[in-house]
Amino acid sequence: MTEDRIRVLLAKPGLDGHDRGVKVIARALRDAGMEVIYTGLRQTPEQVVSASVQEDVDAIGLSILSGAHMTLFPRVVELARAAGLDDVIIFGGGIIPDDDIPKLKEQGVAEIFTPGARMEEIIEFIRKHARRHG
Repeated sequence: MTEDRIRVLLAKPGLDGHDRGVKVIARALRDAGMEVIYTGLRQTPEQVVSASVQEDVDAIGLSILSGAHMTLFPRVVELARAAGLDDVIIFGGGIIPDDDIPKLKEQGVAEIFTPGARMEEIIEFIRKHARRHG
């Protein structure tokens, strides 16, 4: 592991019981040379932010399918900023209606990746915007 390796925490906030997609993303980010921490299913926003602080991550990726993105994503942003994670990018993905994407961005979510997003697009976004250690 190098000092400047990007550390990404991936989380499934809320009650979703499906995590195949986030596991595919985790694998792709790892294969791209990033260090990935996956918190598992049914995380609260508080758990996501606590793990992000403990792991000293550069980026937080949230995945959601349940429709609770308008509540859970902004709450993670709020808690992360309160915890001093001002330079950690927060991005999301999952089943997110197009009309909700600008609203989430206004609330501090840096980017939203919906079904059909290319892995290269996600990797490039993280490389371009994530804070770097080292």
